Amino acid sequence: MSGVPSHLARWTGLAGSMLLALSAFLGGAFPSGPLRSTPVSVWQGPNGPLILAAWAVGTGLLAYAWWALRDGGPSTRWALVTVGLWLLPLLVAPPFGSRDVYAYACQGASFAGGISPYEHGVSALPCPWLDTVSVIWRDTPAPYGPLFVLVAGAVVKVAGSLNASIVLFRALSLLGVVLTAWALPVLARRAGVPAQRAVWLALGCPLVAAHLIGGPHNDVLMLAALVGGLAVVASHPGRRGMLLVGGVLLGVALAIKVTAVVVVPFAALAATAGPYRIRTLIRDGGWVVGGAVAAVVGVTVAGGLDFGWVGGLSQGGAAIAWTSPPTAVGQTIGYVAVPFGGHIDALPVTRGIAVVLLAVLLVWLWWRARTRDPLYHAGLALALTVGLSPVVHPWYWTWPLFVLAATARQTRWFTVVALVASFLILPDGTGLPRYTKTVGAPLMTLLVIVLVIRLVRSARAARQPVAAD
Repeated sequence: MSGVPSHLARWTGLAGSMLLALSAFLGGAFPSGPLRSTPVSVWQGPNGPLILAAWAVGTGLLAYAWWALRDGGPSTRWALVTVGLWLLPLLVAPPFGSRDVYAYACQGASFAGGISPYEHGVSALPCPWLDTVSVIWRDTPAPYGPLFVLVAGAVVKVAGSLNASIVLFRALSLLGVVLTAWALPVLARRAGVPAQRAVWLALGCPLVAAHLIGGPHNDVLMLAALVGGLAVVASHPGRRGMLLVGGVLLGVALAIKVTAVVVVPFAALAATAGPYRIRTLIRDGGWVVGGAVAAVVGVTVAGGLDFGWVGGLSQGGAAIAWTSPPTAVGQTIGYVAVPFGGHIDALPVTRGIAVVLLAVLLVWLWWRARTRDPLYHAGLALALTVGLSPVVHPWYWTWPLFVLAATARQTRWFTVVALVASFLILPDGTGLPRYTKTVGAPLMTLLVIVLVIRLVRSARAARQPVAAD
């Protein structure tokens, strides 16, 4: 425990959340707001200095309170009540930090109108709220899984208006937080991690209040099913019926966002009763994999959709920001070439190398997890997936955060990443990395180089024979 009193951290964080809500009311991602702004235009706009001050101080207070009690606070109940208090102001605030919720609504409207969002962008209907969607995404197929498309279509049908749709999407995000709050302690106990620490690190993170609820983003629905699936599998190794249930939950996560697929092989390892054997992996892990596949195929067929969402994932590479390490390396190569008269677009190469490297590392991690903790390695797999992606939005770091919070012994490295990510997006969705690329990209590249050197040295040291006494 830190020296900061728990009650002080609770009310400090609540003050920060209220300031974030104030910044959202004054300059959030409104439907009628500008689709493209800059930090300078925000500053010069109505209430600009107040918006930025409320955002910066609010994020800082939330971050301080979260970090101060990173060992978990007095109890799990205390952590849950505190997180609930922090989320209240953002529940009633306008969309914060992103315009993605408008794309959700338009994709739901397209599906409800009989148009597959995997074959056409939202401009094909056209969506009645098309002018709220960022221009870059209007002709882009939906990158989300079939279950979320069905949910989005149902939300729009029930709501009947844009504002009501936003309320329902936020209610679904809150439901995701509640379900995760149930599953996290179960997973943490199975991994030998204090439950209150897992709940606090995952749900108390500023990224949850600001982006998963404030956004709102569908990532929290994926995470609720993913953490729930891992909790069920970890609690019932060797029990086929429960393993099937866990696999179905993981399939639900995959049917919302395909990112969850990297966790399934590790869940199959966690399902095995006793030491690793190929026979036991097939016998027990097969139920997990089978449940996941059945859930995805079942939802896709039942919804009358196809697997076009897999191809839609490649569309995300249109955004360029140094928060993605492979993108930052490509940007830096281009900057270094300019003084020498070169004009190099290295992004396709660095991003392509990252995809291959990710595939290799995921296989290596899975092989390593056979004789170690597969749940912790599932969190590492998610961290690698985010770190080697061509585009990394700050809330993506909640993917590994939620799993590692419940499975990792050492937490500083991933909590620092989440802490930094919390300060990268202004209330109206303006991303600071877009306007700091000449500094951010070289710094991120330097960090990549340092990490690679340290990993190589650690690997060499591990192979050195231990000298006899």
